Order: sequence, then structure tokens, then C-alpha cells
Amino acid sequence: MRNDILEDTWLTAAQCAKRVGLTVRALRLYEETGLIHPRRTDANWRLYGAREIARLNEILMLKRLGLSLQHIARLLAGQAADLDRMLHMQNLALRERLARTQHSLAIIDALRAKTAAGVSISVEELLQLAKDTLMTDTSLDDIAWRRYDQARPRKEMKIEPALYADYEGYYTLDHLAYVVTNRDGRLLTRISGQPELEIFPEDVDQFFYRAVQAQITFVREHGREVTGLVLHQYGFDHDAPRIEPERGIALERAFADRIAQNQPIENGEALLRLVIQDLLGEPDYKLMTPELACIAREQSETAGPFLRGMGTLRDLKFKKVTEQGWDLYEAAFDNGHLYWSFILNDDQKVSGLFYQKSPED
Repeated sequence: MRNDILEDTWLTAAQCAKRVGLTVRALRLYEETGLIHPRRTDANWRLYGAREIARLNEILMLKRLGLSLQHIARLLAGQAADLDRMLHMQNLALRERLARTQHSLAIIDALRAKTAAGVSISVEELLQLAKDTLMTDTSLDDIAWRRYDQARPRKEMKIEPALYADYEGYYTLDHLAYVVTNRDGRLLTRISGQPELEIFPEDVDQFFYRAVQAQITFVREHGREVTGLVLHQYGFDHDAPRIEPERGIALERAFADRIAQNQPIENGEALLRLVIQDLLGEPDYKLMTPELACIAREQSETAGPFLRGMGTLRDLKFKKVTEQGWDLYEAAFDNGHLYWSFILNDDQKVSGLFYQKSPED
């Protein structure tokens, strides 16, 4: 149990069902499935305390994400209710829905203002409104579920060491080399510009990191040769096809050369300027990858007011390419300076973005 939960109140099955909004039959079903284990009195009455109610919250949240009871039972098998993880996932889901609602309201308000002013609404705007109206939270729920699954505790399983040779080699992820090394009976991974990290087997072809909340699935062609891997992180899946060693070495050399020559991304200044101006106004996140846009939405409640408080963007100067391969710029605003660093993916969308106060401020 990672969170302290006080057991100061006990409810009968009827009381628990009424307070939570379930039926007694549902409680019995969850018990039969092995999801909850209520305490029993000497008279064999079931009693539900804080731990059982916390587990019920987990069950209900995962059901809303579309999981069956059998799937939930497998997911939570042998785990105590993790209150902090459950609250964190509910917080993310609610913030994402809030951002979606605010975006929809902004579209509607803009269109109403146009009609009130006697301005015609274009077909493109009507199509966008229809798309936004029909959009459901399915994708957000999928992301929330994958985040929940990626954050759960993992158990190392022993697999045949000879399999490690199948995984060793070069892969490519967003124009970077993803290197898997079999060393002294350990499997280590490294992405260009990042430290080497060990991964641990959860099953054949399935590994997990202990240093970060991420997992790797190695993909085999017709169940034989490993042809790629999938990195599972932040609620998203990232495909990394296997490449020849020569190409992997060339990617690493190009990465190192760009840092050594301090060569900024082509049109990087113009792109960063657009991203900053977007964040200062009403962000639509079109310039970002879905993963980064999801994180940006979650942080918009605090980041938005701070950035708008900096005032108008006045100047943007390239400083250097960092050792991690990110372009670093200094941005001058009405009310101070910020250092911004970013990186692009293969589709020339911003996949990483970070800002911090300048030491001069």
C-alpha cells in the first residue's frame, strides 16, 4: 500500500452501496471477481472500510474507461488500492475534459459573436464546429487508461537469457537512434542524447523500466525475427522500427555533429515564435505532437497565466544546441526573459518543449 488510509469507519453492504451509488449485487459481483475483500464479522456480515472504498473508486474509474471486470481483475491482481495513483488519473481525466469543454465553448462564443455582428460563418468553421460537437472523450479515456496501465507496479520475470541477443541492435525513433545493448546478462537501452537505462523482462518480448514509467514491447515478424519495438510512455505508443547498424551509427553521428557545430533547426526560430505566441493567446496545440499537446493542456491552468503575465514577446535569440539535442533560445518579453528549449519529431512537430526563467531575472 503506497498511501496511508485511515480505517476509522466501517459500513455494511447496504450502507456502502447506498453511499457509493452502487447496488449490493454489484458489491457481491466485485467480491466474487476477487476485486474487493470486505471484512467479515463474527456473524459473517460484510463490512467495508476505507481500503475497500478506495478500491471501489479504482474499479469504477477503470470501468468508465471501458475495461471489463475480468480485465480490471487481471490488472489489479495482487495490488493494494493505490489512492494517489487513482486520484492522479482522475485529476488528469477531469482536466482533459475541462480543456475540451473550454475549447468547445471558445468556438461557440466566437461563432455567436460573428452572427451577432452580422458576419457570415464559413463552411470551414461550420465543419470544425460539427467535428468538435461529434467528438467524444474516447481518445482521452484511451490515453487515461494507458497511463494508468503504464503507471502500475511491474514484476520482473525470468526469461531465457539467449533471447537478449534477439533484441540487441539499432532502432529509430523520431530521427534519433534507439540503441539496445546486451551486456553481461543485462539489457540496456539508450536514445541519442539521453543516458543509458536498464530494462527488465515482464514476459517474453515485454520489458519495463524502473527508472521511468515506461515499457517496451519488441515486435517480431511472424513470431520470429525482431523487426521493431514499441515504447509505451505518457499514455501513448511510439513505434521504433529496427534499422541496420550502419544507419544507426549515421544517425548518432549526425546527432553529434549538429551539437558540435551548434547548428539550429532550420526555421526553428520562426516555429518557436509561433508556439510561444500560440501559448500566450488561445492555444490550439496544432504545432505540437499529440503527446506534448496532452501535457500542455494539463499544465495550461498554471502555465497560461504565468506566460501571459510576461507580456508581449519582443525578441528571440538562438543560444546553442544542448547536449540532449534541443535548441535553446532566449526570449525577451515586456516583463522579463525566459529560456526556451525544444525538439522536433519526424513530422516537424514540437515533441518536447521546456522553458525556465533567465538567470538575469
